[in-house]
Amino acid sequence: MSLDPLARDVLVIVGVALAAVALLLGFLALLRTRRMRRDYTLLQADDGPESFLDSVARMTHEVEGLRTDVARLDGLLGRTRTELADAIRHVSVVRYDAFGDLGGRLSFSAALLDDGGDGLVLTSIHGRTETRAYMKGVRSGKADVVLSPEEEQAIESAMHGGVA
Repeated sequence: MSLDPLARDVLVIVGVALAAVALLLGFLALLRTRRMRRDYTLLQADDGPESFLDSVARMTHEVEGLRTDVARLDGLLGRTRTELADAIRHVSVVRYDAFGDLGGRLSFSAALLDDGGDGLVLTSIHGRTETRAYMKGVRSGKADVVLSPEEEQAIESAMHGGVA
């Protein structure tokens, strides 16, 4: 069986074209392989005391350590916030003249409260011959005993952060 010369020529041209394409693809694969080897060599290079991959591994370990530290500090911060809510942080002082004949506003009422409004009111009334001090407990911004207007003003100012 013999091929027609035209069909034979077409097959030869197609074969040569396929061979050229295969050769081109092989050359491109070789270039790509060389580039990948070069990149891999750069990653494995021992230019300094440690390779790039060793450096990445060390940094990854350090980041994990930092995450652990942040988690621990977050727990401590939560506990500190809880403890701080019970600390006396809200203070207000109201100065006044307890008696009309004395000047200088030497009498005062001071409210010392935590975040919940618990604490005490300390009052000092200054007179011509003596000074008296009183201390009254406060729960949620209210006292069990009757408060003077200055003591109420000190509590209100301490609870709302204002200046009396």
